[in-house]
Amino acid sequence: MTSSLRPHGDRKSPYRSDQQAPDQQAPNQQAQPSRQRDAFFDNAKYLAIVLVGVGHAWGQILDGNQTVEALYRVLYTFHMPAFIIISGYFSRSFDLSPKRVKRLITGVAVPYLVFEVAYALHRRVSEDPANDISLLDPTYLLWFLCALFVWRLTTPIWQTVRWPLPIALGIAALASVTPTVGNDLNMQRVLQFLPCFVLGLVLRPEHFQLVRRRSVRILSVPLVAAAVAVAWWSVPRMETGWFYRNAAVQDTGAPWWTGPVLTLALFGCSLVLSACFFAWVPGRRMWFTALGAGTIYGYLVHGFLVKEGSYAGWFSHPVLDSPLGEIGLTVLGATVITLLCTKPVQRVLRCVVEPRMEWLFKRDPGEAARGREKREKREKAERAETTEKTEVHEARAPSEAGEKVSV
Repeated sequence: MTSSLRPHGDRKSPYRSDQQAPDQQAPNQQAQPSRQRDAFFDNAKYLAIVLVGVGHAWGQILDGNQTVEALYRVLYTFHMPAFIIISGYFSRSFDLSPKRVKRLITGVAVPYLVFEVAYALHRRVSEDPANDISLLDPTYLLWFLCALFVWRLTTPIWQTVRWPLPIALGIAALASVTPTVGNDLNMQRVLQFLPCFVLGLVLRPEHFQLVRRRSVRILSVPLVAAAVAVAWWSVPRMETGWFYRNAAVQDTGAPWWTGPVLTLALFGCSLVLSACFFAWVPGRRMWFTALGAGTIYGYLVHGFLVKEGSYAGWFSHPVLDSPLGEIGLTVLGATVITLLCTKPVQRVLRCVVEPRMEWLFKRDPGEAARGREKREKREKAERAETTEKTEVHEARAPSEAGEKVSV
């Protein structure tokens, strides 16, 4: 969903232990690319998307199941915030340059339009023949693409203001008591999850190194256990809808002041549990590291299976009421979303998930000028090299001729 390419300047050593820096390479070796994928963030993205799939599976069997609902609440406290923090972290370089805007359109806006229509048509076929296609009312999980589009467009603002995170928290708190925000583009979620994105923008590599220390990893175990215990206690006392952050407090019938309080409380809990999650993400390459590059595919496609299961009544099977059935559903959800992140799926769907669409955009005059400048420099260097070789050859010619005469 986000690119894990990072500049060498973001890490103390840009080369893995099995790589050589360009100035240490043999003459016949090709120089390393200037950017490379970071295994830690690819691992984090993969593990987060697996938790998304598991959470959506659990969401279908919550009725009367306190254990699953407690785990579900813990999961919903941090899994999307962690994903959004990563999205913000890799949006730090976003500006309104033509190159970035093109990528935003082809990588976010176009997939949203394609899959919004696809989800609406799927519902027509499977459940409601009269279902309308509404591009302003995101279906199911597509709210994230709307949010990411808005967040990235506002990135220059957050990088300009002096206190970006407090301002974002203030906006989220105000949204929680403003029912007139409405459901267009799911703006409640856009605004209430905004602090997580802004937090990602202000984080630096050293901040992730802090939470990956051994002491934090050990401390995360009792913290998560405490979170599960609190979630268990909250099941009969608190609505699960609070964790979705998609409505104002007035819609729940609670006092208005609970909106800002819960907004700040949920953000704090999300921050702590996200830190626990990042603490346990491996930093080295694993068997699933490469799948981190395909998380957007798993995210967009797995919703069809969840929705079809809901329409067809798959989740009403009695076996899912047993602990063994719940464990099986968990494993199945993780396996399915893993398969949807693989290369074959990426190759099939790349035309709609990551289309190039060069025909849609004007050619950037600045890019064309830079291209001409590079070509001119290359041609100039080639001419200089040719001239130098010619001069060396001419300088050697008399000497060689003289030697032949003397012989």
